Amino acid sequence: MNFKRYWVSYLFMMPWIAYFLVFMMYPFFLSLENSFLDINILNPENTKFVGMGNWVTAITDYKFWKSIFNVFFNQIIFISLSFVIAIAAALMLNEITFLSGLFRTILFIPVVTSVTVAMVIFDFLAGPTGPIQNMMVDLDLINSPVFWKFEEWLPMPVIAVFSSWKWFGVQMIIFLGGIASVNKSLLEAADIDGASWWRKVTKITLPLIKPQIVFVLTINVINGLQMFTEVFMNFDLQGGPHNSALTPVLHLYQIGFEQMKMGEASTAGLLLTLVIFTLTTLQLKITNGGDDK
Repeated sequence: MNFKRYWVSYLFMMPWIAYFLVFMMYPFFLSLENSFLDINILNPENTKFVGMGNWVTAITDYKFWKSIFNVFFNQIIFISLSFVIAIAAALMLNEITFLSGLFRTILFIPVVTSVTVAMVIFDFLAGPTGPIQNMMVDLDLINSPVFWKFEEWLPMPVIAVFSSWKWFGVQMIIFLGGIASVNKSLLEAADIDGASWWRKVTKITLPLIKPQIVFVLTINVINGLQMFTEVFMNFDLQGGPHNSALTPVLHLYQIGFEQMKMGEASTAGLLLTLVIFTLTTLQLKITNGGDDK
């Protein structure tokens, strides 16, 4: 590689490289070191080496694996719901020519809204005294308003519905970009052959935007395992009744900054990284379906 020829390119890359080394690689190796130590951030002078003790504690920690299950439960609902909404919105906007920019802006508004503000609004709308549950009672869909925060199995589905509304706009834009890149001659040939709109979507459009679909699914899994703000706003660090809304990041934050066990928290963070890497790799293998690329 001719460094002198591309030195300007490397110069422009330096800010990102510096960010990567300082805020990603350095914390990673520091966490790796801390995972073998017993560290109390209030008494750092009492730090001692514990070997694999933190790893044994993390791997056998029921609450950690409970948090992984909670996120998995949440993501099944979130990915299914947001994917359907985003695909439907992208296909609809692709057909609209009049005021399409306005409709795209309106649908994208939840994404640029603060998570804190959006969660407060959603909490009011979906709460026991909110309009959503009042309407459901009027339609006899439920017998009485439900305090979903105190139920064992409702927190994660409700948060998944909120997340679907909040973030489907990002997926919609990605899918729109993929749909716009589809070769129009293929669609025109399908029209000549008399193919219906649904058949064109299922046989041409969706297969050709597979890279965008794989990207969206992968990002959803990674972001889901890092969920924090939505749960913290509603349940603090406890994760709801029976830890039904506990997430891995919330759990390791609790260990590190409430229990002051930074060594165990670092280990839990590395274990979470390993889980994310494993699930992402498996998902890419499954979704690629044996493709060469």
